[in-house]
Amino acid sequence: MIKYVLIVASFLLLQNDVMEELSWSEDYKLTWSDFKGKPIAGNDAVAVTASGITFSYSIQRENKIIKGFKTIVKAFFYPEHSWCKLDKVDTHVLGHEQLHFDITELHARLFRQRISKIQPHSTLPQTLQTLHATIDAELAAMQKKYDTESEYSINHEGQKKWKDSIAKRLLVLSKFKSK
Repeated sequence: MIKYVLIVASFLLLQNDVMEELSWSEDYKLTWSDFKGKPIAGNDAVAVTASGITFSYSIQRENKIIKGFKTIVKAFFYPEHSWCKLDKVDTHVLGHEQLHFDITELHARLFRQRISKIQPHSTLPQTLQTLHATIDAELAAMQKKYDTESEYSINHEGQKKWKDSIAKRLLVLSKFKSK
């Protein structure tokens, strides 16, 4: 018997309506037209990227014993919750926002890598849920650290260091990239 459990994670409170999403792809880079949300009044930011990881899994059981499992992990960008102040942004800021999305993909790859090491066992659902929560926490911490060290794109040298570092890490984990 196969049971399906869907767990969705993002930095957003999910609404009842269907949310538009863009899957991460190495062949596609964000453009300002992807940022369809309305800027938040009083917010000093010139742009905000809303991205997150979705995760689902199915478990195969025989006589109540877990024999196997499959997972789906995806990195998404949410256009309706991402916004920019077009009169204040440029290509450098767009690069900063793209890197937020790339960091989300990096964590999707890390998640897939860690899942690949798991063998079926009796507490597999709890293991997968704990791993998902851990990845989400690591993703949030890295996004915050990135903004701090790049000073929200103002520090061009800090921004370049992050861009180079994330590119290298994505390359190392290319076996686990989104398809």
